[in-house]
Amino acid sequence: MIANTEQKNLIKTARITGLWYLMMAITGILGFMVFHSQIFVSGNPEQTLTNLIELESTARIRLLLEFGIVISQALTAVWFFKLFKDNYEWEAWTLGIWGMVNALVIMISAISIASAIGIANSDISAMEDKVLLIQVFQHIISNAWGIGGLFFGLWLFPMGYIVIKSKRMPIWLGRVIVLGGIGYVLSTLIHYAGIDFSFNEYLTLPATIGEFWMIGYLLIFGIRPSYK
Repeated sequence: MIANTEQKNLIKTARITGLWYLMMAITGILGFMVFHSQIFVSGNPEQTLTNLIELESTARIRLLLEFGIVISQALTAVWFFKLFKDNYEWEAWTLGIWGMVNALVIMISAISIASAIGIANSDISAMEDKVLLIQVFQHIISNAWGIGGLFFGLWLFPMGYIVIKSKRMPIWLGRVIVLGGIGYVLSTLIHYAGIDFSFNEYLTLPATIGEFWMIGYLLIFGIRPSYK
């Protein structure tokens, strides 16, 4: 009876974790992949400045979605820790801490987006000064997400390790997640080493597959009973 109650509580925790993870995915796709390019034009701070002024409402939606990513990433990390801490405390702490680092990295991007909106709509009269500041913030946003790839990858290692070791989720799910973590770290290192590798963007594909698989498994199945 006690075991059944504990399992039901774990499944509930797993599904809440999946909901936060899904929210992170949704806000990430909308914010970074849909709205971002509507405002921030790579290599063109002049057009970006124009967009920030003329499409201020869209820019603020982009900012709010960044807030959503930060909040959902932090809560996903906390709930993963809650899900795994009883049997894999060290790994759960690692997963939780590295997940929180992800949230902090994205927060740097959010601060820069908020600053860019503020500068664009400020009383600064010299357009050249505005353009220069916008360019700086664009670089910070881009590099926060770019260098953030290190920890976007690292937090997948303990996640995948726990899945493989516990066998409470499909073992291949854990392996794909670990492979995704390796891909993220390698992709980031290759990019910032200045190496021209045409397939670099595909290195993070296993992470995308693994994370959506994890979201689906958490929401549908939760977590298997322990066989120990």
